[in-house]
Amino acid sequence: MDSSGGSVITCLKNLLSEPLLMPRILTNILLFQLGWFACVLGGAYNYPMVGSLIAILVIAYHLFTTELWPRELLLILIVMLIGFFWDSLLVYQNWISYSSGQLFPGTAPYWIVIMWGLFTTTLNVSLKWLNKKLFYAIIFGLVGGPMAYLAGSKLGALQFIDQQSGLIALAIGWGVITPLLLILSRYTSNLDKNTQRKIPCKG
Repeated sequence: MDSSGGSVITCLKNLLSEPLLMPRILTNILLFQLGWFACVLGGAYNYPMVGSLIAILVIAYHLFTTELWPRELLLILIVMLIGFFWDSLLVYQNWISYSSGQLFPGTAPYWIVIMWGLFTTTLNVSLKWLNKKLFYAIIFGLVGGPMAYLAGSKLGALQFIDQQSGLIALAIGWGVITPLLLILSRYTSNLDKNTQRKIPCKG
């Protein structure tokens, strides 16, 4: 195994062995999944407001349990703005259409914009290990972005009008966006005292 791969495994082992970090990471993952399914199923079954409210509650909980919440809120709002323009571009290019929740024709629905805020809650917690591993962040975006949208389409929340072009755009877009968001999170980092402990992770 090369040194880069070994360092990632070492980093993950150290994260998992931290008694104070592990509950927060698990909670972060579970709440993100709850909010994700709520938004997607809400969009699929024409109840986008219900799913959005659940996701907003998850975001609110994240802010409530964060010491420097104003900086984290700023990060969330910036990422939501980025997400609005990115997903609106996908709609404008006729690669993707959404089942419900669009306030204006040709733009992203509000529930997926809120999902971008939901995703932001993972950047400084469960995805923090990617922060200094930007190569892996690119791979994560290249693979994870299209997979998430494919899952949403299977559940009926969105439709691919041009699936091949849409998936290529998603892979490239998320491959660029994911490391950029992690870099952005460095400057608005607001980890609470439980996550400020030094973790030996050589990059």
